[in-house]
Amino acid sequence: MNARDPLQPIQKDEAEALGRFAERVWDDEIVPQITKYIEVPAKSPMFDAEWKEHGFIDRVVRDAAAWVERQQVHGLKLEVIRLEDRTPVIFFDVPATRPGGNDAGAETICLYGHLDKQPEFNGWKNGYGPWTPRYENGLLYGRGGADDGYAIYAAITAIKSLDLQGIARPRCVGLIETSEESGSPDLPVYVDALRDRLGSIGLVVCLDSGAGNYDQLWLTTSLRGNITGTLKVEILTEGVHSGDASGLVPSSFRILRQVLDRLEDSKTGRLLPESFHCAIPADRLEQARATARILGDEVWKRFPWACGADGGPTLPTTTDPVEALVNRTWKPTLSVTGVDGFPALKDAGNVLRPYTAFKLSLRTPPLVDGNAAAQALKTLLEDSAPYNAKVTFCTDGRAGHESDASGATGWNAPSLAPWLENALHAASEAQFDAPCGFIGQGGTIPLMAMLQQSFPKAQMMVCGVLGPKSNAHGPNEFLHVPYGKKLTAAVAQVMAACA
Repeated sequence: MNARDPLQPIQKDEAEALGRFAERVWDDEIVPQITKYIEVPAKSPMFDAEWKEHGFIDRVVRDAAAWVERQQVHGLKLEVIRLEDRTPVIFFDVPATRPGGNDAGAETICLYGHLDKQPEFNGWKNGYGPWTPRYENGLLYGRGGADDGYAIYAAITAIKSLDLQGIARPRCVGLIETSEESGSPDLPVYVDALRDRLGSIGLVVCLDSGAGNYDQLWLTTSLRGNITGTLKVEILTEGVHSGDASGLVPSSFRILRQVLDRLEDSKTGRLLPESFHCAIPADRLEQARATARILGDEVWKRFPWACGADGGPTLPTTTDPVEALVNRTWKPTLSVTGVDGFPALKDAGNVLRPYTAFKLSLRTPPLVDGNAAAQALKTLLEDSAPYNAKVTFCTDGRAGHESDASGATGWNAPSLAPWLENALHAASEAQFDAPCGFIGQGGTIPLMAMLQQSFPKAQMMVCGVLGPKSNAHGPNEFLHVPYGKKLTAAVAQVMAACA
């Protein structure tokens, strides 16, 4: 291979060639591959207890691994690793094309994505569905394409595009997991098992995040943590006639409301324990102001608001773009994402129910320790129960360990090295004709805090295709293919610039 001078910045014709290659591969290969991927209900273990027997996760892993090997990237070695009682992981290793890039201690780029999916959810438009791919107007609808099935295909395409252009790059390794949507419980075990093979990580490229718009490259600057679990209030051993018992037997739902009032101000949504809050760094506030100037009211208008009875719009908690950005990235919030103990409306008789259970999702700010917050939450909800009712809170993955609680810690990106900041803007200008934007995200990627702790000197490029209305986890989720093409080329440019 006649590699160009690695110290030379990417030239305009090279950037254009990277863009053309990404576009061709997306049209000819990636879109068909992701279309097949969407058809497979490879739900994360939290949502499919029989995932091993169903074999869907193994199927998407085999399909992705086979595609990677067909690309014949020079020197690439791929392995599907299956530790006992763990979801599988794809690990690939591609030697550097940069002089000295394969020497001991040379820095490595780690590319990350996942192949497991969220459950179906309801509300899909007629003719659309979670396992029914539909491609129209550049949007590929279906569960998991954008979150995060495209990642491994984009990563390999970025590497291959550089190699075909003779543009030197560092060694690259890939870590594609299949338990991310369950909170990545298996990932720490694999990271430990692969630590020596990962090498000296200088740059992490995570392709599982979002974008403020589809007009420029976006770098994720922070992620919230997450505590998910089931809060259950039991008051009776069986349901009883409401006319007979109401007024004497307290409603399990009313008790649950009282318990939640310890946690959240129901009028404002503010979480009451101060330990769930943290100070917001000054640079993140300044970035939020800059992003608000770019996005304006689209920060809150992009959501599918319902209308009131008078036809007026449902309003958000704030219409100030800066406050909206801060609220969804640096403030703790509570969501109820599921219920149990309630019959369907058509089956609801006059019966006082024996218990009420809520599935809770508590998003914590980036600088709050997830495990400490989970234990504090458990204590807050369970202690001194009203009416001496049986109140339990068990975090997901802790069944049989009711005395313990765990949560995912958020992440605040390290300061950008000058080379990375320059490379991000150059790649965004080359592929989008606009500078790079910086935005915090309200979701959680457990790997990021884990890798930053393991590789404290590494730079982090967290990005993704989940832009406005792409609706990850919900109905009508879509992958914005034109953005995916440009993002792939932009990632390739940044990889080439990795110092």
